[in-house]
Amino acid sequence: MRDCYTVLGIIHTRYKPLKGKIKDYIAQPKPNCYQSLHTTVFCEDGEIVEIQIRDKRMHEIAEYGIAAHWYYDEQGKPSYVKIAPKKLSWINELIKWQEEIKDEKTYLETLKIDIFKDQIFVFTPKGDVIELPDGATPVDFAYQIHTEIGDKVSLAYVNDQIVSLDTPLKNGDVVRIVIDKNRKGPNIDWIKFVKTNFARNRIKKYSLKKNASPTANS
Repeated sequence: MRDCYTVLGIIHTRYKPLKGKIKDYIAQPKPNCYQSLHTTVFCEDGEIVEIQIRDKRMHEIAEYGIAAHWYYDEQGKPSYVKIAPKKLSWINELIKWQEEIKDEKTYLETLKIDIFKDQIFVFTPKGDVIELPDGATPVDFAYQIHTEIGDKVSLAYVNDQIVSLDTPLKNGDVVRIVIDKNRKGPNIDWIKFVKTNFARNRIKKYSLKKNASPTANS
């Protein structure tokens, strides 16, 4: 899965992507369990090309569907398509909801619940993939890059737009951090919105150190 995002980053560093044409069906699979990354880019000759990125397992499900647990290979031998039990339980849950919820509008609202919220993948300006928990912020991103960058972050750009440091990041975001070299440590208030344990512990450690210093107690 991570390799798919790495490939996406490589493609975007070489070819300019069309805004609004990046679709992440890995983090948010379709109800039929389809998973893939879609992006549309400008090639060197000006041609516009759509690219789909997925691993072998994702491709098998895309080609043969979740109902086809097996298919015949080139030699005519059956080959089993492995599907994670969690994926199948999601389909069973959809069927259960549809049976229990008769009102169509209520059913559609229920489908908005996202059970794939464990992690997101964002990019550095150079195309490196950074894995973070869902809801992570530019401060979490900065600490994931380097401790000192996290301590001294002063400004964040997401997709070339300035954002507040508590902005939740989304899959596919390109994040650039600006630091203040004169900053002595993190803002203690950041602990209210950071999501990673590393960032939280780092801010707590700085807070304790600051409160224990002679200057703070004088």
